[in-house]
This record gives sequence, C-alpha cells and structure tokens, in this order.
Amino acid sequence: MAAVTAWQLPYRILASAAEEEEDSSSDPTNAVAFVGLCLVLGIVCRHLLRGTRVPYTVALLILGIGLGSIEYGTHHQMGRIGAGIRIWANIDPGLLLAVFLPALLFESSFSMEVHQIKRCIVQMMILAGPGVIISTFVLGSALKLTFPYDWSWKTSLLLGGLLSATDPVAVVALLKELGASKKLSTIIEGESLMNDGTAIVVYQIFYQMVLGKSYDWTAIIKFLSQVTFGAVGIGLAFGIVSVLWLGFIFNDTVIEITLTLAVSYVAYFTAQGGAGVSGVLTVMTLGMFYAGVARTAFKGESQQSLHHFWEMVAYIANTLIFILSGVVIAEGVLSGENVFDHGKSWFYLILLYVYVQVSRFIVVAVSFPLLRYFGYGLDWKEAIILIWSGLRGAVALSLSLSVKQTSDSSSLISSDTGVLFVFFTGGIVFLTLIVNGSTTQFILRLLDLDKLSEAKRCVLEYTKYKMLNKAKEAFGDLGDDKELGPADWPTVKRYIASLNEIDNKPVHPHEASESDNDLHLTNLKDIRERLLNGVQAAYWNMLDEGRITQSAANILMQSVDEAIDLVSREPLCDWKGLKAHVHFPNYYKFLQTSICPRKLVTYFTVERLESACYICAAFLRAHRIARQQLHDFIGDSGIASIVINESEAEGQEAKKFLEDVRVTFPQVLRVVKTRQVTYSVLNHLIEYLQNLKKAGILEEKEMLHLRDAVQTDLKKLLRNPPLVKIPNINDLITLHPLMGALPPSVREPPEGSVSITYEN
Repeated sequence: MAAVTAWQLPYRILASAAEEEEDSSSDPTNAVAFVGLCLVLGIVCRHLLRGTRVPYTVALLILGIGLGSIEYGTHHQMGRIGAGIRIWANIDPGLLLAVFLPALLFESSFSMEVHQIKRCIVQMMILAGPGVIISTFVLGSALKLTFPYDWSWKTSLLLGGLLSATDPVAVVALLKELGASKKLSTIIEGESLMNDGTAIVVYQIFYQMVLGKSYDWTAIIKFLSQVTFGAVGIGLAFGIVSVLWLGFIFNDTVIEITLTLAVSYVAYFTAQGGAGVSGVLTVMTLGMFYAGVARTAFKGESQQSLHHFWEMVAYIANTLIFILSGVVIAEGVLSGENVFDHGKSWFYLILLYVYVQVSRFIVVAVSFPLLRYFGYGLDWKEAIILIWSGLRGAVALSLSLSVKQTSDSSSLISSDTGVLFVFFTGGIVFLTLIVNGSTTQFILRLLDLDKLSEAKRCVLEYTKYKMLNKAKEAFGDLGDDKELGPADWPTVKRYIASLNEIDNKPVHPHEASESDNDLHLTNLKDIRERLLNGVQAAYWNMLDEGRITQSAANILMQSVDEAIDLVSREPLCDWKGLKAHVHFPNYYKFLQTSICPRKLVTYFTVERLESACYICAAFLRAHRIARQQLHDFIGDSGIASIVINESEAEGQEAKKFLEDVRVTFPQVLRVVKTRQVTYSVLNHLIEYLQNLKKAGILEEKEMLHLRDAVQTDLKKLLRNPPLVKIPNINDLITLHPLMGALPPSVREPPEGSVSITYEN
C-alpha cells in the first residue's frame, strides 16, 4: 500500500496542478523560495560583472523587471517561484521598509568617518533640508502645470515630495562600486541618508493633507521639529544604552555583533511605530553615534567579524531589495491597464525624468555658494557628480505603493491616481538607476575625477619594483625544497603576469620633484598622508595589544583624522589635537599641599595623568613605527626626510611631558606600564593556546578550558586594573638611595620627625 502511494505521488501532483497552484499562492514558504532565487541571481551577477563597468544594482533591477514581466505580463507563470513573487509584490509597503532599511541604514552610517561627517554636516543639511523642499515645489509645480491628470496642488506636491529625495540604498550601493573620493562620497551618502528621512516627513504632511487633514505653517514647523529632533533623541538614547551594554560584554563576538543588529531594528520600530517619528533619521543617528563612540569597542577579530558581517548583510539586503524593486515596477506597469490605455503616459514619464534632473540641478545650483563655502568645499566637477548621482530607489517605491493601497480603499484618491503614482515612481527609479547609475563612472572618468594623482601613480609604479624584490626573496626562501628539489625562477615569473613588464631599474617616486615644484608639493602632501595613515594603523594595533584604552584610542585617531585634512597646507600637526588632553591640571600645585588629603590628590590628578601618559606613549610609539615603515619603503629621499623630521619634532612635547611625570609622579608611569605588560602577557597566552589548537596538540575542549581561564584573568585586569598608590613619606625616605645606605640608628630620627610633621 505504501509503495503504491509513493509511486502515485508524483502523478498526483502533476494531475492536480490547478489545485496546487491555488494552494501555493497562499503558501508562505514560496516567499522563501523567491529569496533563494534572488540570492542565486545575485551570486551570478556579482560573479559575471566582476571587472566590468556595469553597476551590480542596475543588473539586479533589470533581472527583477524580467522576473516580474514573465509572471505578470505573459501566460508562462513561474509556479511556486511566481507565487513567491506575488507574495513579495503584495507585501505591505511599511513592512518592506522595515525589513530592509534598518540594516542598510545602520551599515552605511556606521561605516562613515565621523571626522568627515563633522566637516560635511552643514553641506548635508543644506541639501537634505532646503534642498528637498525646493525640489518638492519645483516638481510639484511642474506636475500641476504640465501633466494632464487634473491633480490638485496637494496631490502634485505629494508626488513631488515622494520623488525629491535621493535614495540611500541606491546611492550607497553605487558609490561603493565606483570608488569615488571620500569627500564626495561622504557628502552624497550623508545627504541621501538625511534627505530620505526629510522626504518621508514631507510625504507624510502632504499625504495627510490629501486625505483631508489641514496644516498651517505653525503646525508644519512643529511637526517637522518633533519628527526630526525626536528621531535624533531616540537614536542617541539607543546608542548610549547599547554602547554601555557593550562595555559589559567581554570577548564575545557573536553577542557584540547581534547587539548591533538588534538595536538597529528595535530603534527603527520604536521610532517609526511607537513614537511616530522618523525611523530613518533614528537609525542614521544611531549608526553615526556608533561610528563616533563605539568603533574602537570592537577590537581584533571582533572588528573584522563585524565588518564582514555587515558587508554580508548589506549585500544580501541590496540583492533582495533591487530585484524586488524590479518586480514591483513590472507589476505596477503590467497590472495597470489604464496606464496603457493612456498613450501619452510613457511620454510624460520621460518628461518627468527630465523634470527630476532639472530640479536636482536647481537644488545644487541654488545651494552651490554655500556648498562651496562650508566643509571641504565643492568645485564644479564635483557639483556635476552630485547632480547626476541623484538616484531614486526602494524608499520612493514603497511610499508610492502606500498611495496605491490607499487609493484602493479611499474615495479621496482615485485608483487611477494610485496606479499612476506607482507607474511614475517605478519608472523614475528605473531610469535613474539605468541611465544615471550606468553612466556615473563614465562621467567621473570624463571629468578626471577617477584618476590617480601623479604622486600616487609614481608610488604605485615604485611599489611594483618592491613587489618584484619581495617575489625574488620569497623564491629564494621557497625555491629549494628538501623533498622535491629546486624550482625554476623564469617559469615562476611567467605566471606572475602583474610583474612581467617591470624592468630591473627602479625609478624612485621622488626623483622628479627637484625640477617640478608642484610635484614636490604633491609628493610632500602624499608622504605626510601616508605617514599619518601608518600612525593610525599603529594605534589600532596598540588597541588590540592593550597598550591604550578605548577612550585614548578615540582621541588619538580623531587627532590623525584632523591632521590629514591639513597635510596640503602645513606640516604634520596631529599633536595639536592632543594638547588639550596632555597637561598637568591647573590645580595640581594646590592639591600637592599638605592641606588636601592624599585620596583627593589621587582622585583628581592620577586618572588624568594616566590618560595623558597613555596618549603620549602611544603617540611616540606610533610615530616611531610609522617613520620606520616609511623609511623601509621609500628609502632615503629628501621629501621623506622632511616628513620624518616633522614627525620627530612633533614628539618633543610628548617626551617632555612624560619626563615631567617621571620626575613628579613616577608611580603613574609604573602602573601604566604594568597594565600594558599584564594585558600583553595574557594575550600572548591566548595566542599560544590557539596555535597549539591549530597544530593539533590540543583538542578543542582543552583549548577552550584553558582559554576561558586566561580570559577570566584578562577580564579581571580590565575591570579592576592596578591603581596608583601614593607612597608614605617614610617609604620615600627609605627608598632613597642615600637614606637607605644609612644604618637604622641614624635613619630613625629623621623618619620620626617627618612623620610627626606630616601628621600635624
């Protein structure tokens, strides 16, 4: 009986296809099947497009439109995959945003550099605030005056506001592929993150007005203020609480990464659903807070794991959201018969695309004097890229779907208007991604914004010669094998195609600088920047080794960021950003008098001195490492010597401060060094155990047991570090070399007199 049933099962499935199709349309597992198909298509696209100039997101959007066209536009439906497509296409727009936006927004804002955000924040706010409002009224007026749909001003401004913001998902994905300059990427990415929240707020205002709610200017300003400042406040609150929580987690990468993921979604839902403020601005604030405060909380393997995790999350979310956007566009076009009945709709879509580009041009042109003045400034070439990179994406599409849903159940918005909103928004998303996204790299190359500077090109060529020498050294070490014998260098070199065209006469990158003053200045700037990058890398290593605390690391790295901005105008100046944190307190002499209790001296003085000693020691060590690395790479060079001398001069004040502390308060230096050595020893023990595990000498359970014991000691060190103890006067006298050499009978009277004097 069982055998007959098993044999008949495939036949029964094929025979009842109609019944199965009806059941599968409501089967939620089909949505998972569609996700699997999207990931496979994403893998194929990423693999095939690697090395080409076709943006990955553009290919995904085209694939999504193709899938949607097959499912909705032909009789060849796709079975369970098609059912999954229909489930996702009919998803609630708010749920669509809630699934993808928190992770994508947190990843992009967390990866931004805080120093550049500070420099570009005014430019971002100009584009995201007044820029969105100007674009809304320009597009709304154009729609009202030129489109034949008899829309009211409120409806026209609703669509104008919906299309005014550049989409952070699309923009960030494009910039990562193109490799634009950091300054330009920060402005474009920061603007897209901010104005997306602004556009949603503007959309909500006009959406409520279309549905019959009235606003005066006072109510609008109050609403904007509440939504904006409320979002920033919630983002900061979640950031502070989660970072404090993060401080209690010790060496647990899984929990640390999960916390960052969880807090992004919880913050979004709390803001969007609970408090009624902008979830986009909330998550953006949260991510930037993490970038500024908690970046150094993730060290070593945790930092690498966090980077890879969020890179993977962003890749998966981008893959799904762009394919799904293509499906929604196809569904919106092919299911709306009224659109095709109106023969001019396609013409007006092209006209709307022109209006979108014109409105973007007007926003940048009006704002250009301010954009040029604030932050890093902006030249006309970068302004062109800023105009052309105004992509629209899933956020605008989701908002248009909300309008369509309302039009199906409300008499205030006609169903034709809802279909046209989806049609026009989907068309603009498609055109901006296909036209603007595909040609941005060409425009970057046309404007010479993607070329390496002459200094960087010379260093690149010089690096190839260094690579050839390293290859020869490696061959010398590996070419002769005890078991297999020697290898053939000419044959090996033929397989190293990247080094085949290099001559044996290296050209030093600074040889032409003597005759070319401009190139000399360019090389000087380049070498300063490279040395500072080496200094910052040394800080990261010292943080992993326990040589500096997390708070000291934040201060040190910020000083490097600030100094990099000035390398073209003045000598190395990263010490300038540290001076405020490295000095004896003004009240130190008063605390040293006998009036103040010793505990008060310790509380107000020692902690600051410890932090200052950490900073000075790290600064000197990092510069010493960076100078050595620069000399090993560049060798003897006039320009390199100038920068090395600048670095040595920078460290004079740090050396003097440490010497003053050594004379005045030697216990502080001793405790700082004790902490560093203890942390380093414990880390070496953990590394030793891991190497024993890799070598097969220890089993997994044995290694974990021993590692947990060492980590317990490490946790104790971090939470209860050795403290500075001010010695008694008698101890100082006893430890003095002259007094210690005296016999006890001679030493006792002075000790007693000092003790009595101190007690009085």
